[in-house]
Amino acid sequence: MKKLKKPAMAEKEQPVELQLSGEQRNLILEPGLRIDVGVAEVLALSRTFVQNLISEGCVLINGEIVKANYKIRVGDEIQVWIPEPRILEVLPENIPLDIVYEDEDLLVINKAQGMVVHPAPGAWTGTLVNALMYHCDNLSGINGILRPGIVHRIDKDTSGLLVIAKNDFAHGNLSQQLKEHTTARKYQAIVHGIIREPRGTIEAPIGRNPLERKQMAVTLKNSKRAVTHFTVLERFREFSYVEVQLETGRTHQIRVHMAYIGHPVLGDPLYGPPKNCFNLNGQMLHAAELGFVHPRSGKWLQFSAPQPEKFREILYKLRQQKNT
Repeated sequence: MKKLKKPAMAEKEQPVELQLSGEQRNLILEPGLRIDVGVAEVLALSRTFVQNLISEGCVLINGEIVKANYKIRVGDEIQVWIPEPRILEVLPENIPLDIVYEDEDLLVINKAQGMVVHPAPGAWTGTLVNALMYHCDNLSGINGILRPGIVHRIDKDTSGLLVIAKNDFAHGNLSQQLKEHTTARKYQAIVHGIIREPRGTIEAPIGRNPLERKQMAVTLKNSKRAVTHFTVLERFREFSYVEVQLETGRTHQIRVHMAYIGHPVLGDPLYGPPKNCFNLNGQMLHAAELGFVHPRSGKWLQFSAPQPEKFREILYKLRQQKNT
């Protein structure tokens, strides 16, 4: 085996003089801890946020910049600068919306596949919220500046129905209905494999995947109860077309539960196979039906939305293959 030559030691860098602003905190932390872990625990910040502070030079040990995996030593002087909050401005954008219903209290939107619901890192524009701010004079403020009017969400690549609150009264009432599981939400999905049972219920708790933080998983650790009901509508050679009804509403619930029973949603980039025969860039999952009690009138409202063109195209191809 070829032996690698050890690089020459560089001269020790001099402490960097940085022009840092914001709130300064001087800390004494337990020796042996990673700096990102220690700062996050003491200041009650997320570890990701602290790691960003470290990478931006806002955490100094004895006046020097360190890496997030630095182990604290006895006598270390730790300085942390927490930047002043950035003023975020969400701008209205003239983006067409498919409005299924609208009155003075709420809207029901048929969201297109590929549209992000609210601004977030990597998607500050082009979202449903940007479009809503252009269309509506008023939206509820309960969820803050980044999520005005947003009562519940569906994933970027999931199409279908969402209810939007125009005022805090409607928002509070609709949120309570979701919390009490009295709304009706039915989805349609194309999943891998042939599901033999005509119908079934998946009851398995969902929490953050401890091995992959961007994913959710069925787990007993830091999880919440999750219940999904499904009915098989049609079977194909290698896929099944199902209707799914949510009893609870956890992040990625349908996608996680269907993958858990061995039938991931076709096209799902997180929980499905890395490749699919249709070269899809998003999951074949559609929020087809939505029902709830109107916050002001007390009347039950029920809505449905047609499947997007791509969903119908895939169903057509699967039926053609089945009949040949």
